Amino acid sequence: MLSIEEEAVIVAFRRYTLLPLDDCLYALQATIPHLTRSSLHRCLQRHGIGRLQDVEGDKPAKRKFKSYPIGYFHIDIAEVRTEQGKLNMFVAIDRTSKFAFVELHEKAPQPYQETFYCG
Repeated sequence: MLSIEEEAVIVAFRRYTLLPLDDCLYALQATIPHLTRSSLHRCLQRHGIGRLQDVEGDKPAKRKFKSYPIGYFHIDIAEVRTEQGKLNMFVAIDRTSKFAFVELHEKAPQPYQETFYCG
């Protein structure tokens, strides 16, 4: 069973990254260890974002990123609101492999946005 906070993180991560179900699962399992594919799918369905077409419908046309070597990560931060307050969700995405990693922190420096190569 997912808590309200965990569901908020899942929804924010999906809306922010627009990653497919399995990619979301792999990225979020480090933060939510008991997350299963089926519980993730049910959560996304409950919030009306089970299909990427439903999430992308109101977005402008996607532009392609420049071509980067594997290991070039883009790091962003998004605020997730829960019943207990707010958390900062750090998302790192490798622009080539689309590997994503997420961490939650109570505090974060503002403004924070980085892109770097760790190859």
